[in-house]
Amino acid sequence: MTLQQLKYVIEVARRGSMNEAAKRLFISQPSLSNAIKDLEEELGITIFERTNKGISLSTEGAEFLAYARQVVEQAELLESRYLNAKPSPQRFSVSTQHYAFAVNAFVHLVNEHGQDEYELALRETKTYEIIEDVRTMRSEIGILYLNEFNSKVINKLLHSANLQFNSLFTAKPHIFISIHNPLAKQSEVTIDQLQHYPYLSFEQGEYNSFHFAEEILSTLSHPKSIRVNDRATLFNLLIGLNGYTISTGVLSADLNGNEIIPVPLVCDESIHVGWICHKNTALSKLGVAYVEALKRAVEESR
Repeated sequence: MTLQQLKYVIEVARRGSMNEAAKRLFISQPSLSNAIKDLEEELGITIFERTNKGISLSTEGAEFLAYARQVVEQAELLESRYLNAKPSPQRFSVSTQHYAFAVNAFVHLVNEHGQDEYELALRETKTYEIIEDVRTMRSEIGILYLNEFNSKVINKLLHSANLQFNSLFTAKPHIFISIHNPLAKQSEVTIDQLQHYPYLSFEQGEYNSFHFAEEILSTLSHPKSIRVNDRATLFNLLIGLNGYTISTGVLSADLNGNEIIPVPLVCDESIHVGWICHKNTALSKLGVAYVEALKRAVEESR
């Protein structure tokens, strides 16, 4: 087993493709495939599962990748310290539901830990894709919520993917509305009071199950309903159409301005927000820093 082979595994996992990884590594695809295969035979494990749809990390491979990253990081620190080598660009990816605090934490991460060069990714995406991104190590961390309604389905997916849910905070449901909405001055609102306003929710694509909705009470019917794909569009519609969406009540004025406010929703539900990662694998240095930034961003926004 060589340091170069470890770097190959990391790059293939990052790209999700032997061909794309080979281009980035400036070697031929057969050479890369053979190097990975030799490493798997030497270790007696399957790192990547190969199917007609491409490759993905096996359960053993995800655990191996976590150790490989640590070894490569330490080797790069040694080279930088004693050989005056240029540090490799930092790399980190996170996939999340549409939460402003996740973006705030990402900003903190870059400001505090970004070097002269880095390759980072923040993906605001669909619930199912968050789980897939972390399962395949496209992202090291995913951010989503659980509640009484969706937890059985989501936890089953997490268990089968060898992922674990780590709690960030628990919140009571709020609606996000424009400050010009007639309901904005109320101390709380009921579901019945919302019937005349457009309900905004995030599109979940192919996996548009109630259990994957980013908004609780997803089984309720709404006379006026609009689905969107991004947070900016949703916020524009909250203002332009006097619409509403249901979320945690955690909002960032720094990122979203003062035109949108949270108002408590009369409801017995709770929203349990947390981050997911692979079980029994250590986070990278940037992964640990991002989790700390998440906790800080939540405290600052509440």
